[in-house]
Amino acid sequence: MRAAGATQARAASFYDAIGGEATFRRIVHRFYELVATDDLLRPMYPEEDLGPAEDRLRMFLEQYWGGPTTYSEQRGHPRLRMRHAPYPVGPAARDRWLAHMRVAVEDAGLAPMHQATLWDYLERAAHSLVNTFEEPGA
Repeated sequence: MRAAGATQARAASFYDAIGGEATFRRIVHRFYELVATDDLLRPMYPEEDLGPAEDRLRMFLEQYWGGPTTYSEQRGHPRLRMRHAPYPVGPAARDRWLAHMRVAVEDAGLAPMHQATLWDYLERAAHSLVNTFEEPGA
């Protein structure tokens, strides 16, 4: 006799539960729409076009939340602190990043539990990337 639930598909990942690639694509695209006109954050993106940064963040978030492993296949280990080290990420930049991401997440229309789960991670990640307390122009 089979164990209960053996014929059921695996439990959905967070990635699947919130709508997969389409949802992450919407969130990250909205975020970068806001970054594109931000005087503090925009200079941190060396590409003329924000498209490559948008793709990297989307792939990273998809992988983190149980989606495809494309990020690691293309870029290796995320090493977030190392990848952000060349850019001065102070409290103001962190707060601006979080403000734009808050808009993007809220615009996605996630269920409250999913929004809270995603937001908790994004806040912790943003705080972990602060690498200076000197603010630009100070």
